[in-house]
Amino acid sequence: MSDHASPSTSPSTRDRVSYEPIHQRRPFVLPNNARVAVWTIVNIENWLPENAMPRTVLPPPMGQSLLPDVPNWCWHEYGMRVGFWRFLDVLKSRGMRATLALNGSTCKLYASACTAALEAGWEFMGHGFEQKPMHRVEDQAAAIRQTVDAIREFTGKPPRGWESPGLTETAQTIDLLAEAGIEYVADWVLDDQPVSIKTRTGNMVSVPYSVEINDVVMSAIQQQASDEILRRGRDQFDQLYKEGATIPRVMAITIHPYLTGVPHRIKYLEALYDYILSHPQVMMCTGEEILDVYKAQAAQG
Repeated sequence: MSDHASPSTSPSTRDRVSYEPIHQRRPFVLPNNARVAVWTIVNIENWLPENAMPRTVLPPPMGQSLLPDVPNWCWHEYGMRVGFWRFLDVLKSRGMRATLALNGSTCKLYASACTAALEAGWEFMGHGFEQKPMHRVEDQAAAIRQTVDAIREFTGKPPRGWESPGLTETAQTIDLLAEAGIEYVADWVLDDQPVSIKTRTGNMVSVPYSVEINDVVMSAIQQQASDEILRRGRDQFDQLYKEGATIPRVMAITIHPYLTGVPHRIKYLEALYDYILSHPQVMMCTGEEILDVYKAQAAQG
């Protein structure tokens, strides 16, 4: 279906999600009476060297943008050559699996990293075909299909989840994702529990994601100290864990190899995991595991 389907066939953004305060909805229960479900999202992306970089660490000389932007492209590329493998070691050593949010084109571009994630049992989640906002994708439906096909070819099964580059969506993106068979999205950062999103062809599920426990925000935009992911992550977990005694919650930890995978930050990610793992009644999981818990309970009515 075209990106340009009549707006009348799609609900408005506000009408897609019912307003339900967290203490006034049907109970959401995690396995083994867990208080918090914690999932890690590792993002790997294809930054096109001929284009302006999605993020920068160095401003352009004299304020004039220059292409190719070699220093900022290399900043990202370091993450794929070195930082990603630190993530793999940190997670493996703790018996944890991540959800890999990947541009479909990275299945070939960074095949060894994708293979390592597949062998480690990580979930694969669509993240666009290349790293650009959905508003700048000429044919969203085609790009979504390309991404789904690339992941299916690489892993043997299509992705169930989707995170748009920069969490961007046009008015039709969620409908196109549902039509492509995607079951959950991470773009709608509006709750501590999974919620249902209306689409033209039925309901989609939003699995809680984070723009706060997210190293793009902390390290690239806010330029916080290297230990911010530990300090903020620990505070976030403490509050959700306390509240989870009565109403279970979901916590997302969103990381990128070129940011948290660097030498001066990686130990703080390790410390955050060790802190969380020291608590009972915590479910360390992937996005699709949270989806399955939610869907099973929704089916029971």
